[in-house]
Amino acid sequence: MPKPKQNKKDSPKKVFLDKIPGRGMKNSFFGNFVIGVLVLFFVVSIYSLISSNKSKEEISISDLALSVKAGQIKEIRVTNSSIDATFQDGIIKTSKKEDSASFTDTLAAYGVTADQLDKVKVSVNQETGFLYWLINLSPILFPVLFIAVFIWIMSRQIKGAGMQAFSFGQSRARLTEPDDTKQRVTFKDVAGCKEAKEELSEIVDFLKNPKKFFEIGARIPKGILLMGAPGTGKTLLARAVAGEAGVAFFSISGSEFVEMFVGVGASRVRDLFQMAKKTAPAIIFMDEIDAVGRVRGGGLGGGNDEREQTLNQILVEMDGFEPTEKVIIIAATNRPDVLDPALLRPGRFDRRVTIDLPDRNDREEILKIHSKEKPFAEDVNLIVIAERTPGFSGADLYSLMNEAAILAARENRKKVSQFDLIRSIEKVMMGPERKSHILSRKEKEMTAYHEAGHAVAASVLPYADPVHKISIISRGRALGYVFKLPIEEKKLQSKKEFLDDITVALAGYVVEKNIYGDITTGPSNDLQVSTALARDMVTKYGMSENLGPVALEGVGGKTLFGRGINEKEYSEQVGALIDKEVSKIMKDALDKAEIIIKEHRPLLDIIAKRLIDKETIERDEFESILVANGIQPKRKENLS
Repeated sequence: MPKPKQNKKDSPKKVFLDKIPGRGMKNSFFGNFVIGVLVLFFVVSIYSLISSNKSKEEISISDLALSVKAGQIKEIRVTNSSIDATFQDGIIKTSKKEDSASFTDTLAAYGVTADQLDKVKVSVNQETGFLYWLINLSPILFPVLFIAVFIWIMSRQIKGAGMQAFSFGQSRARLTEPDDTKQRVTFKDVAGCKEAKEELSEIVDFLKNPKKFFEIGARIPKGILLMGAPGTGKTLLARAVAGEAGVAFFSISGSEFVEMFVGVGASRVRDLFQMAKKTAPAIIFMDEIDAVGRVRGGGLGGGNDEREQTLNQILVEMDGFEPTEKVIIIAATNRPDVLDPALLRPGRFDRRVTIDLPDRNDREEILKIHSKEKPFAEDVNLIVIAERTPGFSGADLYSLMNEAAILAARENRKKVSQFDLIRSIEKVMMGPERKSHILSRKEKEMTAYHEAGHAVAASVLPYADPVHKISIISRGRALGYVFKLPIEEKKLQSKKEFLDDITVALAGYVVEKNIYGDITTGPSNDLQVSTALARDMVTKYGMSENLGPVALEGVGGKTLFGRGINEKEYSEQVGALIDKEVSKIMKDALDKAEIIIKEHRPLLDIIAKRLIDKETIERDEFESILVANGIQPKRKENLS
């Protein structure tokens, strides 16, 4: 799904809502400390400048009188009680006299005559005014001012912390104004999701014209729960509803309610609903609501568990809506199985909209939206890219297009080519190429035979997906890979398809064991994936002949109905039977893979040697090898 552009200039109301208590306190403290140090440095500098005026050589008043008698003094400047005497050689010396006595009387007391004094230029200055008092009081005044400024800064710091403490329980929701065109998203910006958009269009109609619903006695649901895999566009759809209706959009994550202190989350919930009611019509969007909406009563945190308090407040606020209030709650989650039943009852989130992964046509439309601002070469065919990306979500397709543009820019090209898009598919699925990861000759040969084993098994087994590419170029954590694609997209998978997939995964393990007589760490991921698939067949899908149609685990391996993670709804005997069934499935698949590898050993050698020489085999070349060895490639027209 396309991602809405970020608005660089937020509204003042949004800026206020985005303030987080305590944010910036540490930085402001260090900033004030630096300012204090600079002020202290300034005070010391001023004091040093003032003190430098007193660094002249001092002379006693008696020695000054003797120098006047000897005719060594050129000029004398008298300032209050300070005397600066300039000698004939230019040296300036300073002396002090009594404040009560005049300068001439002081020298006369030491025997200086009027004729001797007439030979010296004497000037008397009496300093007064602001500068005089500033210079004299600076040693006391500046330290006092520094202490006062420091106390004022610290008091502001404490006051700010106190104000932030009062705002600790305020909502952190981000507000998108109805007139914010830069962040506005409509249904035209959302490709696919046809059924979901039809369901949500009623909400848009209600927000625009609620009168026609009220007149006929209809009540629009207060809460809408968007359910789907990560990256399918749940947040984007919620924003599109607000954009189509032209109402305020409050967005917040479930984890933003929860804090260390009990009661803060409930306070933020109350504040959020109050703001939404004041700005109605409005939409409140809670992303990842399972962070606070999990089943209560798990025994974690006791009766004052912060998460449960927050959930209780959400339930109360949703019940408190008046029928005429135009506030809609939209929540999103990819784990609806863990939500508390009280959230899903009628009157709360009673409308549930499921958003599936996009099919081929939807993927093509999503790719077109993401390609609007990208210059394409003439060979680009988005239909081919849509066909080669089954199982990709909208976020995956966005990443695919972005990686293709990055690859083109890295090679200093102005347009994105089809080759860039093909490479970006593999990069999104498995990671970037590890060109610096050089294999030894033996490791390269073992990797080639390992991947060739997967390819041969996938080509022989009737229910396995056909091979589109084989490579022994390292990507991500894989030394090599076999790229398979289904002939046509399916919503359901059968037991036979699962068994063939497990056999294909174990083919690499069989090749290493039979050809080299040893096992490496290479098949570790294959074993993990195939074992997990076999266990799901037994515990989730009821595909075990001995256990029968019994579901023992839910999605993600958790037990059903929101129970604890470590709780099991079956006995130890049933657990042992599950392990036995899983081992049987793996053993049968291993035996089947060994038969395939032994029967098609010449084909295995041909593919492995071609991989060692070329490192990559594309679909056309691989199918020509199969035809040459008497194996019919899998195509859509060959399906019965």
